[in-house]
Amino acid sequence: MEKFNMKNWVALLGLIFLMLFSFQIQAQSSEEEVKAVIEQLFDGMRAKDGQQVGAVFLENAPMQTVIAGENGSKVDSNSVADFVARISQTPEDVQLDERILDYQIQVDGDMAAAWTPYEFYVNGNFSHCGVNSFQLVRTEEGWKIVYIIDTRRKEGC
Repeated sequence: MEKFNMKNWVALLGLIFLMLFSFQIQAQSSEEEVKAVIEQLFDGMRAKDGQQVGAVFLENAPMQTVIAGENGSKVDSNSVADFVARISQTPEDVQLDERILDYQIQVDGDMAAAWTPYEFYVNGNFSHCGVNSFQLVRTEEGWKIVYIIDTRRKEGC
């Protein structure tokens, strides 16, 4: 059996480095793909393009909003189809602009979670702020949003 000399150690360390580097590139790539899906959603909303908005969701994905109350919060639910219809029917003179302030994305294989603080503007005027929490799954067609829940507030942004 051959001795494990310096040349073998260098080759082994190089292989380990290559494996770690390729894993890091794949993780960054998945995070960038998830970010691109979220950006497509809000680009479609700004363009009032219901087809673009609907394309990022898995069919029948639930959408929910946390509504703060004096004695605790409630959750309001909406369907993707209703959301897409509202976006498509937004009047020409109304400009919707959800500005994502940060992306915190975690990926594990074919599942991802994204936490995105945002500010929302209507016709350039501040409306509200909050956080979106997205759950995504990689499908044959690429990453799709399978669930979204958000918070909304006018103060403390």
